[in-house]
Amino acid sequence: MRTALSIAGSDSSGGAGIQADLKAMTMNGVFAMTAITALTAQNTTGVTAISEVSPEFLAQQLDAVFTDIRPDAVKIGMVSSPALIETIAERLRFYGAQHIVVDPVMVATSGARLIRPEAVETLTRDLLPLAEVVTPNIPEAELLADCTIDSPEAMEAAARAICQRYGCAVLLKGGHSINDANDLLCAGGTTRWFTGKRIDNPNTHGTGCTLSSAIAANLAKGFALPEAVQRAKDYLSGALAAMLDLGKGSGPMNHAWPLTGRYAEEAD
Repeated sequence: MRTALSIAGSDSSGGAGIQADLKAMTMNGVFAMTAITALTAQNTTGVTAISEVSPEFLAQQLDAVFTDIRPDAVKIGMVSSPALIETIAERLRFYGAQHIVVDPVMVATSGARLIRPEAVETLTRDLLPLAEVVTPNIPEAELLADCTIDSPEAMEAAARAICQRYGCAVLLKGGHSINDANDLLCAGGTTRWFTGKRIDNPNTHGTGCTLSSAIAANLAKGFALPEAVQRAKDYLSGALAAMLDLGKGSGPMNHAWPLTGRYAEEAD
């Protein structure tokens, strides 16, 4: 069985972060492991507290994983401090990690900054050059490319700029604010659109974590990047279309993902 590692923060509500990563990786047919960067007190309505781990403890988690069950792919999510980012980059270089997917959790779709300003420079300097693919949303891509994105053409220009600047492929997530659910992959100097249909489902907490984790899982299984992206996008669309309802909670949640179609067949 192929393996994948999530390096990210914990979401106490179970909808995003490592909890979403574990579910997505498992449902996409790989053995999932974690290295936790922070504990959070959060739910679908917001984050009330964050407690970061120390760089030393994060390094110990990574050592424990790589020296026993080596991951075939690595997904990196929430990392908010320069010291933790430096630790991740150093350990990944030391172990020669492959198929690294970076979900740059820097800016929420609402525009709120989710990372310390000094950590952005460390992220772009140390982590992005190690990535096989980075998966920014529109606000994050604007920050990485230092531009405004207000059209599909602007998405293409920004994706190319990020590719050239950091030497990694880019999956720029469109979102319905720009072009419904169409995402753009820029890799090796070429671009490819992955079209999708907007699904009227309020349960979108953790979808970015889920998409990047599903991509990592499919890279771990040996699929080329375009196919890994397509499979991940199909998986996420199917999960949203299933309209999961967790009952009488105060906020919409997307805590679990259905195992259907070819994913169920592969798991049998």
